[in-house]
Amino acid sequence: MTDRSERGTGALGRGLSSLIPQRAVSNSAIVDVQLARIRPNPWQPRRHIDDAGLAELAASIREHGVLQPVLVTETIDGYQLIAGERRVRASRLAGLERIPALVRQLADRDQLEVALVENVQRADLDPIEEALAYRQLMDEFGLTQEQVSDRVGKARATIANTLRLLDLHADIQAAIVDGRITEGHGRALAGLPFEGQAQVLRTVLGQSLSVRQTEELVRRLREPKPAPATAAPRLDPDLERVETHLRERLNTKVSLSRSRTGGRIVIEYYSDEELNRLYEHLIGGTA
Repeated sequence: MTDRSERGTGALGRGLSSLIPQRAVSNSAIVDVQLARIRPNPWQPRRHIDDAGLAELAASIREHGVLQPVLVTETIDGYQLIAGERRVRASRLAGLERIPALVRQLADRDQLEVALVENVQRADLDPIEEALAYRQLMDEFGLTQEQVSDRVGKARATIANTLRLLDLHADIQAAIVDGRITEGHGRALAGLPFEGQAQVLRTVLGQSLSVRQTEELVRRLREPKPAPATAAPRLDPDLERVETHLRERLNTKVSLSRSRTGGRIVIEYYSDEELNRLYEHLIGGTA
């Protein structure tokens, strides 16, 4: 299809029109613009465009043309794109020389807001791109989370949770961008210390854990070791190190204790599926 239809206005109730200054509406006009005269939007929040999807859109444009104008602002030497980068790229790929465009004059911040909201409404941004756009509105234009929430029509808590993704390890951010894990996985992994996040990510990917399973794994890894009874001897540093390594390697709670003649290892599991995983890991076969 040429363009994905916009999502319902429930989450983003006001839509694009609320972000476009009313003074510009009377000056707007749809014209055919030469693609060669359109410069990219420096405030474009999207950083990744799927090549296969772009080729599909180009094929549709060859067949049906561009069904929805792009949004541009006029400059001294041509036009600057505000919204519609996929349509511009696909039109060039389709061999078009001109494209229908809605011409409006917007300030820099308005250009970023409009581009951000259009992409969010179309679900065109991955969670990291969305977080970076929110951060840009805050850092470059001095907006608070509450003001960003007002402009994009999302709850402040949603903005805050999305921004937290930028604090994740780079490997986790890349996995979210690539679609190997979801934003929910990322929020779960954010509960771990930064230095341990990449290692647990490998477990999540290797075992194809769901968001709920990832949350449970993180909970267990964060669960503090129970304080030893007063009569029980403390583990020596070497035994504590072994216990820690076993816990990290098996990704479950492991506890060691000494006795007069030796000791014991307790490995906990929380489902039959996890028992099979541990059995396969320890024995090398299925239970």
